[in-house]
This record gives sequence, C-alpha cells and structure tokens, in this order.
Amino acid sequence: MCQVYVRADPILYESRSRSLRIHGVVTTLRLENLFWDTLAEMAAAEGVTTNQLIATLHDEVTAYRGEVDNFASFLRVTCMRYRQLQGESAASGRQAAPAGDGSAPAPLMLVGGVG
Repeated sequence: MCQVYVRADPILYESRSRSLRIHGVVTTLRLENLFWDTLAEMAAAEGVTTNQLIATLHDEVTAYRGEVDNFASFLRVTCMRYRQLQGESAASGRQAAPAGDGSAPAPLMLVGGVG
C-alpha cells in the first residue's frame, strides 16, 4: 500500500507561497503544490481566478464561523472535501459537466456542507 504514496512525484508535496489580496489586505499563503492545483481546478470550474476563489472561501467561512485561526488548513480541508465529493459523484455514476461547456457549474459544497 505504501508504494502508492511514497512514489508520488515530490513536486506535489513541495510547498509554495503565494501572495494574494483579500479585501485590500495582502496576505501570503503557503500550501503544497497539490493543493494549489486543486484550488486552481475548483476556480476554473467556478469560472473565477484562484485568488477570487480563495477570497470567496475566506468570506464564506468567516460569515459562517467567524474568524478562522488557520486559513491554510481550512483550504487544505476544503480541497480534500472537494476531492471526496468528486469521488462520491463518480462512485454514484454521476458525471460532472466539464468546465466551459456552456452549462452552469454545480455549486461547490464548502463549509459544513453549505454550498
């Protein structure tokens, strides 16, 4: 079993910092490349930039829970939940519409199952 994981490309777990602006405040987030890739995929599905998606997620979690102590961890969990929901959709035989096909993207299930 471990071979599946230990043979992963090291670039996937290499960390990268990115600066972005949330409500005019510049902040830096450090995440592993796999999470940045997942956030970019989520953003593309929503038709927004990765920075816009992150700002939206920040607004939504703040409105739902108040201030978040560790926003980077929240983003990692969000990515994992996104992948989990993709797996559940695939297992049930539902196919997600590809981005850019003219249909409206399905809403993301974010904080506590709230889309």
